[in-house]
Parts: sequence; structure tokens; C-alpha cells
Amino acid sequence: MVDFVGIRNLAEFGVVAPQGRAKITQLVGVLEDGDSALPEAVVELGRLLIERIDDLDVKIDGLDRRLRASARENEETARLMTIPGIGPITALAIQAFAPPMESFRRGRDFSAWLGLVPRQHTTGGKPRLGRVSKMGQRDLRRLLITGAMAVIHHASRRGEISDPWLARMLARKPKMLGAAALANRTARIVWALTTKREFYRARAAA
Repeated sequence: MVDFVGIRNLAEFGVVAPQGRAKITQLVGVLEDGDSALPEAVVELGRLLIERIDDLDVKIDGLDRRLRASARENEETARLMTIPGIGPITALAIQAFAPPMESFRRGRDFSAWLGLVPRQHTTGGKPRLGRVSKMGQRDLRRLLITGAMAVIHHASRRGEISDPWLARMLARKPKMLGAAALANRTARIVWALTTKREFYRARAAA
């Protein structure tokens, strides 16, 4: 309740910071400004909110370090983390929630289990691919798509896409569709690396 009231009161006085941890310093600066016209009660509520955010940051950072250490110590999750777009949380989630990869005949079957394989329609005798089915494991699918979007955003910021397959995909499709396609391919790579006990090797650009 304190968080909600603090945010609401700050907004009512025109104090609004963009989303993101890095932007919290803007709120801190306003609250600590001695010339601010904010009422003392609003400043106190704001400080309580900042303290709670700082406390959560410390706990989240500690949990993140433990997750990363645990993922590195496990051979399977360490192998998965060599794949672009897969971090410790996704690697551990795959290990925890996905069936053994040997239970799938091929990578496409694992991708279909996740709901990442596009639906296929036939028009005039020609097969056409539609949207992904979204019928599989929702949490793992969301993690893979989020990781794919991170890969795309990182490549876009650099202004260079080293993966020729991804470069061709983004040249003809919107980023969100490209992310779904990349997540689909990532799922197949997960299956291949796990069943073959190999590590990811990036494709070289032509």
C-alpha cells in the first residue's frame, strides 16, 4: 500500500521517472532536492519506496548470483548457456520443466511441444505457415521468445547481425515474428546440443 500511495502522490506533483532501475536516480534527486515544493509527507513516502526498491535490488542481485553459479556448475545448463538468448534462468527452467530430450524424435518435436511451430494451412494446394500454435509449455516458450528478442535488440543496437540466417529473417519480417522464428530455431538447437552432448558453435557470416 505504501508503494502505491507513494507513486500516486509523486505523480500528482508531476514527479514521474521512466521505467527501469537506472531511472530511479531521477526520483532520488527530486526527493533529496532541498528546494523541492513537495510536501514532507510525500517526500517521506517516496523515501520509503526508494528504500524498498533498494532492498529488493539487493535480494534480486543475490539470487541472480546464486542462479548463475548453480547454472555454471551443472554441465547441462552450462551447455545450454552457450546458445545465444539462453541465460541461467532459461537454462535451469528447461532442465527443470522440459521432458528428457531423448523423448523427442527430433528438434521440431520439441519446438512443437513448446508451441513454437507455426500452424500450417493449405491454400490452392500450397502449404502456408501461419502464427505459432501457442499450445505447448507457456513459461518456457515465453522465456525463449524473450531471449530471442534480447538477441535481436542487441544486434540492432550494434548495427550488425553476424548470423546470416537471422539477418535474412529480419530483412523480410517484423521483429516480433523474427523473434518467434528465432525462438523456434533456438528450441531445435537445444534439442540437438542436449542429445549430442555438444556446445554451441556460432555460424560465421558470409
